[in-house]
Amino acid sequence: MAITSAICNSFKQELLVGTHNFTATTGNTFKIALFTSSATLGASTTAFSTSNEITNSSGTAYTSGGATLTSVTPTLDSSTAVCDFSDVSFTSASFTANGCLIYNSSQSNKAVAAIAFGGDKTVSSGTFTIQFPAADATNAIIRLA
Repeated sequence: MAITSAICNSFKQELLVGTHNFTATTGNTFKIALFTSSATLGASTTAFSTSNEITNSSGTAYTSGGATLTSVTPTLDSSTAVCDFSDVSFTSASFTANGCLIYNSSQSNKAVAAIAFGGDKTVSSGTFTIQFPAADATNAIIRLA
């Protein structure tokens, strides 16, 4: 089992039929869920599932389904469409995560992107922050060239 970073194949097809709306104020609700190293996530992931989702040992910082993302309306950087989210933090947290899944909770929890952290990341009674890269043609978390 492994988590590999990928834009989900189902998401690519769903874009072409208008399933996902990333507009900041009127679009769908996107979430980010954290997973253990036992999870299998990658290009073939089609939807969020609680299987191998992390648990928060202190019981307060992380709840099943993860956190709601604040979307930034997609823009163009030259000829590449880019999508960004505001960074998300889990405070007073105690858990270990190996990767995450961005998914559309407004559309039957359809998967958008799987992200591997490159190994287990542990927080103990602290803040766990997922920092999204710059919204440009080279770095944006979601980009269409």
